[in-house]
Amino acid sequence: MTLSSLSAPVRERGTTSMSTESGAGRPDLPGTPIFDGDSSRRGLRMNKLFMSLRDAGNRERFLADEAAYCREFGVSAEQEKAVLDRDWQAMIDLGGSIFYVYKLAMMDGRSMQYLGGVFTGMGEDDFLAAMRAGGRRDG
Repeated sequence: MTLSSLSAPVRERGTTSMSTESGAGRPDLPGTPIFDGDSSRRGLRMNKLFMSLRDAGNRERFLADEAAYCREFGVSAEQEKAVLDRDWQAMIDLGGSIFYVYKLAMMDGRSMQYLGGVFTGMGEDDFLAAMRAGGRRDG
């Protein structure tokens, strides 16, 4: 398996909906990324990088030179750009697990509600208000 086979198509930036491929055995959940075996394999190196940030020494090394730290883990160029740009949606699109991506968000002082706002296009305050009111009401 090569690095190029681990990369995923990236959705056009600025759109609010994500596409999910549906097929035999795959749920069709428009707007919901599916983290499955393919996603896991695609994001393996990036997710390992995120998990490494549990260690204070690794966090210091990452903050000292984020690009070099990304290269240590062998992430793809697209994944490295997403990490450096803090493009949260791209990280998910490129195989990031929300649970691992959140480790990086925490380093930036971001909350899970902030990420929820990013992923829904609502903004953090609106997302938090929607959750307090019982959740999103789509349709």
